[in-house]
Amino acid sequence: MNKIKRKRRTFTDDFKHQMVSLYQHGKSRSEIVAEYDLTPSALDRWITQSSQSGSFKTKDNRSPQ
Repeated sequence: MNKIKRKRRTFTDDFKHQMVSLYQHGKSRSEIVAEYDLTPSALDRWITQSSQSGSFKTKDNRSPQ
Protein backbone atom coordinates (compact mmCIF):
# COMPACT_ATOMS: atom_id res chain seq x y z
CA MET A 1 0.00 0.00 0.00
CA ASN A 2 2.41 2.64 -1.22
CA LYS A 3 1.17 6.18 -1.39
CA ILE A 4 2.48 8.32 -4.18
CA LYS A 5 3.90 11.42 -2.61
CA ARG A 6 3.19 14.73 -4.23
CA LYS A 7 6.31 16.76 -4.88
CA ARG A 8 6.38 19.81 -2.64
CA ARG A 9 5.66 22.88 -4.72
CA THR A 10 6.40 26.49 -3.95
CA PHE A 11 4.17 29.41 -4.82
CA THR A 12 4.96 33.10 -5.11
CA ASP A 13 3.39 35.58 -2.73
CA ASP A 14 1.63 37.11 -5.74
CA PHE A 15 0.00 33.78 -6.59
CA LYS A 16 -1.09 33.31 -2.96
CA HIS A 17 -2.61 36.80 -2.91
CA GLN A 18 -4.50 35.98 -6.12
CA MET A 19 -5.93 32.79 -4.60
CA VAL A 20 -6.98 34.60 -1.40
CA SER A 21 -8.54 37.36 -3.50
CA LEU A 22 -10.58 34.83 -5.48
CA TYR A 23 -11.89 33.41 -2.20
CA GLN A 24 -12.67 36.86 -0.79
CA HIS A 25 -14.61 37.72 -3.93
CA GLY A 26 -16.93 34.74 -3.59
CA LYS A 27 -15.25 31.80 -5.30
CA SER A 28 -15.58 28.67 -3.15
CA ARG A 29 -12.59 26.94 -1.60
CA SER A 30 -13.41 23.72 -3.43
CA GLU A 31 -13.52 25.50 -6.81
CA ILE A 32 -10.14 27.17 -6.22
CA VAL A 33 -8.54 23.93 -5.00
CA ALA A 34 -9.82 21.98 -8.01
CA GLU A 35 -9.07 24.63 -10.63
CA TYR A 36 -5.51 25.35 -9.48
CA ASP A 37 -4.63 21.84 -8.21
CA LEU A 38 -3.96 22.99 -4.65
CA THR A 39 -4.32 21.21 -1.35
CA PRO A 40 -7.18 22.46 0.82
CA SER A 41 -4.80 22.91 3.76
CA ALA A 42 -2.49 25.18 1.75
CA LEU A 43 -5.35 27.44 0.68
CA ASP A 44 -6.75 27.55 4.22
CA ARG A 45 -3.31 28.49 5.56
CA TRP A 46 -2.93 31.31 3.02
CA ILE A 47 -6.39 32.68 3.86
CA THR A 48 -5.58 32.61 7.58
CA GLN A 49 -2.15 34.18 7.14
CA SER A 50 -3.55 36.91 4.92
CA SER A 51 -6.30 37.80 7.37
CA GLN A 52 -4.02 37.76 10.44
CA SER A 53 -0.96 39.63 9.22
CA GLY A 54 -1.35 40.30 5.51
CA SER A 55 1.91 38.43 4.97
CA PHE A 56 2.80 34.91 3.91
CA LYS A 57 6.25 34.98 5.54
CA THR A 58 6.58 32.58 8.47
CA LYS A 59 8.32 35.12 10.69
CA ASP A 60 5.43 37.57 10.24
CA ASN A 61 2.87 34.98 11.32
CA ARG A 62 4.42 33.84 14.58
CA SER A 63 2.46 34.63 17.70
CA PRO A 64 4.25 36.85 20.25
CA GLN A 65 5.62 35.01 23.26
